[in-house]
Amino acid sequence: MIEIDWIHEFPGAVTLCDLHGIVLEMNQRAAETFQKYGGKDLIGKNLLDCHPEPARSKLVQLLVTGERNIYTIEKNGIRKLIYQVPWYLEGQRRGMVELALEIPAAMPHFLR
Repeated sequence: MIEIDWIHEFPGAVTLCDLHGIVLEMNQRAAETFQKYGGKDLIGKNLLDCHPEPARSKLVQLLVTGERNIYTIEKNGIRKLIYQVPWYLEGQRRGMVELALEIPAAMPHFLR
């Protein structure tokens, strides 16, 4: 089987942390997004130290419960879908993954 490491050049920001909030991995887009906070140097650091309230408490809740947190934001005229969900390894919850995907101001919505 060929190993494909697609995530590093994926056009959305992907950040992975463990159950304690320690950053385990981030792709290139995430490193660019969080460059002013350290970029790739955030790997090994705790996300809880990077979030002010009430975001910090929300992150603690997600880490404890494994709930999903999905919302949109707009910053500097750029809209993003933020998708924070637990990730699993061999059936055990291991932490959270955040996908931050740029979305257009208006986009089609289909009922299927």
